[in-house]
Amino acid sequence: MRGFEGAERFSDDSLMERKIALRIARLRAKASANRAFWWWMALAAAWLVAMALVQPQEAERRSRIKDIATIEGIRDNQLVGYGLVVGLKGTGDSSQTVFPAQTLVSALQRMGITVPTTGSQSASNMQVKNMAAVFVVATLPPFSRPGYKVDITASSAGDARSLEGGILLMTPLYGVDGQIYAQAQGSLVLGGYMAAGGGNSKQVNHPTTARIPGGAMVERTVPYDLAEMHTVSIVLNDADFHTAEGMAAAIDRELGGPRAHTVDSRRVEIALEPKEDTAALLDKVEQVEISVYPRARVVVNERTGTVVIGGRVRLQPVSILHGGLSVNVTSHVEVSQPGALSSGTTQVVQQTTVQAQDKPVNEINLKEGATVEDLVQQLQRTGAGARDVISILQAMKEAGALEADLEVL
Repeated sequence: MRGFEGAERFSDDSLMERKIALRIARLRAKASANRAFWWWMALAAAWLVAMALVQPQEAERRSRIKDIATIEGIRDNQLVGYGLVVGLKGTGDSSQTVFPAQTLVSALQRMGITVPTTGSQSASNMQVKNMAAVFVVATLPPFSRPGYKVDITASSAGDARSLEGGILLMTPLYGVDGQIYAQAQGSLVLGGYMAAGGGNSKQVNHPTTARIPGGAMVERTVPYDLAEMHTVSIVLNDADFHTAEGMAAAIDRELGGPRAHTVDSRRVEIALEPKEDTAALLDKVEQVEISVYPRARVVVNERTGTVVIGGRVRLQPVSILHGGLSVNVTSHVEVSQPGALSSGTTQVVQQTTVQAQDKPVNEINLKEGATVEDLVQQLQRTGAGARDVISILQAMKEAGALEADLEVL
């Protein structure tokens, strides 16, 4: 009996030990979980503090260098020429415009045709209503070779009513140095028309300006050799020191060394290595993406009443009171008839009515954190017109509540 009692006691002691060990393991697991929980909480708190301390100045925009900058020296060149359009249906220059007739006489003389200077068949009696003198303009792209075709635009230089149906005769196009770089000729393409008859007329767009796609052929190349470049200058379209510094750093990372340096807020220079392929270098540089921080800007066109507000424009708290005075002067004519069998005469009397109305003042309150959308909604709610918006924006700029460049066209 004693042996059985000892065995039972031994079994109870082993069970107690296992329970204690299991409880200790649970406590240790719970403590470990608590430590992991508090560790993650501490990490999250540190991350929130870091995000609160690091406040970005403004949201960035990624763009390629080729989209926001140009290579100095590689540019377009403008061309201009004077020519003659023929084949018009009586809508050309009138006889009062002298130079079309002079141009025609000169062209005929070059072709071996002599025009009398006196008599009824002289140049002064020529009818030029089927032709018009025009100025022709074109843009010559960089590295254009002879035979390359460019688009041209022809505009009437006299009093022609329309260039519809006309053909431009061979016209030399000159550069700024006075040299001929292209020859233009072809049928004109109009984006409008003009029709008249019986004293009535209808006009759509501008019939005195026309285009010829591929109407000029390049005859001379603008000399520019990439092999003669010792440094490459990249010029930003919008000057900004931050963007220029970021562009120089991005170019250095792409080229694998400190080769670019910022000259000013618009230009970054890259030193060329001996016998380096300039075209391959420019190909790499133009494909680099950089962060762009455009300037906040509000563009106003007072002639058309157009207002364009950029999304990066910031507003400060401000209160706006806007009203107006409307004065309306109306005149109408009345006929005063004399009484029957009276000696009076009929008189025409002008009646003038003057009405002045002071519009009520509209109030707009913009609180801290207001956006451009809030301003637009408030202005629409008050019924402000385009002219009122322009005046309000100018006043906000003067008051320092509009953090943007205000550009008036």
